[in-house]
Amino acid sequence: MTTIADTTPLETILRGTRGGGFFRELFTNSIHFPLANIFLEMLLSGPLGYLEEPDPYVILGACLVQAWFLSGRAFIGRPAPFVGNLLGPLLYTLVEWPLEGTSGFWQAPNHVVYWVFALLVGGFQSGGLHLPRPWGSLSVLLENLVRTNILLVTYALFDALEQARGLNLSFFLEDKTHIFILLVLLFLGLVVGFANILAQRYLETLQRVSQQLRRYSEWLLGPRLLAGAMAETGQLELTRRDRTILFMDIRGFTAWSEQRGPEEVVAMLNAYFALGAQALAGIDTIKVKHTADEIMVVLPTPRDGVIAARSLAARIWPRLHDLGLLAGGGLHRGEVVEGLIGSDAVKAYDVIGDTVNTAKRLCDNAPGGVILVSEAVAGELPAAVASGEAMPIHAKGKSQPLMVRPLLLV
Repeated sequence: MTTIADTTPLETILRGTRGGGFFRELFTNSIHFPLANIFLEMLLSGPLGYLEEPDPYVILGACLVQAWFLSGRAFIGRPAPFVGNLLGPLLYTLVEWPLEGTSGFWQAPNHVVYWVFALLVGGFQSGGLHLPRPWGSLSVLLENLVRTNILLVTYALFDALEQARGLNLSFFLEDKTHIFILLVLLFLGLVVGFANILAQRYLETLQRVSQQLRRYSEWLLGPRLLAGAMAETGQLELTRRDRTILFMDIRGFTAWSEQRGPEEVVAMLNAYFALGAQALAGIDTIKVKHTADEIMVVLPTPRDGVIAARSLAARIWPRLHDLGLLAGGGLHRGEVVEGLIGSDAVKAYDVIGDTVNTAKRLCDNAPGGVILVSEAVAGELPAAVASGEAMPIHAKGKSQPLMVRPLLLV
């Protein structure tokens, strides 16, 4: 269960906003009885006289506070339907009771009915939330029966008070019109209840599927790209951008793998990549890609690249050392073409260009325990980032030597 409201763009799309939840709670629950009560008292007292009294504004304010409380608890994943549904009548009572006096307040039947409906709705909402099926579904059905009969009960109150007679069910039901309203509202409550049960189950299925799709999509794209794509449809289109590319892979991995079963190799790689994910947590990465024993990281700036390289080395290299292995890396920056690449049937987000190839060549030429930094990166950062004079390396496929420096890892 979520306990803290997530504020990422993706979470906003999947879960809605705090304000949206408030209006949804207000119009689907909290304002129902207050609205019926306002019309009841307005018709009994006369519109002008009633609007001059504090009553309508107190009950509206109480239901707004209730809606804010209930929606807020739901938004952080800690719903409190029973307590929350009592908040409106409690606030209304605390304000109106001193104004009308003990006898005056409780002698008004609509005030008592407000509490009765709040207790019933809150109880059934709590049951629908916490009870297993089919009892939870039964609670939802009963809640909707209660809710649709707010109209019937307030109409019966109006009829009794307008005719200046006490509440008498048998007398009320002598009128065939009242029986018609009663039957229609009862069956309407059942229909709405069943519809809400089906909608709730469908919503639960959608939420479950959306969370699964989100998880798979984050595996392929990463949280940042996925959130950007959800917020802006053109985010994944092929575009030329300036990026910093970091490669890191394991030295001697093939020979190490030959002596071990595939399950042990996979377990080691999973642990290796998990350490990489821990190392990159909190760093502004654009894309992380795993290929065999290689980690490729796409970052926005050389500074981010240096931070990521040092963090990966600090997390991963001690673990590899325990296995008798080393890792090396390469860091370069420049222009790339970035976006979705592939056919209409299968696409993947990738970065293409000589910048990527150069970073890979630096990684291939780095000795174990060393990360080579290109001059394009070193020139953007303080001298303390890399050590020594720039030295040339002859990389495969490159017509000219590449000037590099070892990255200082402390």
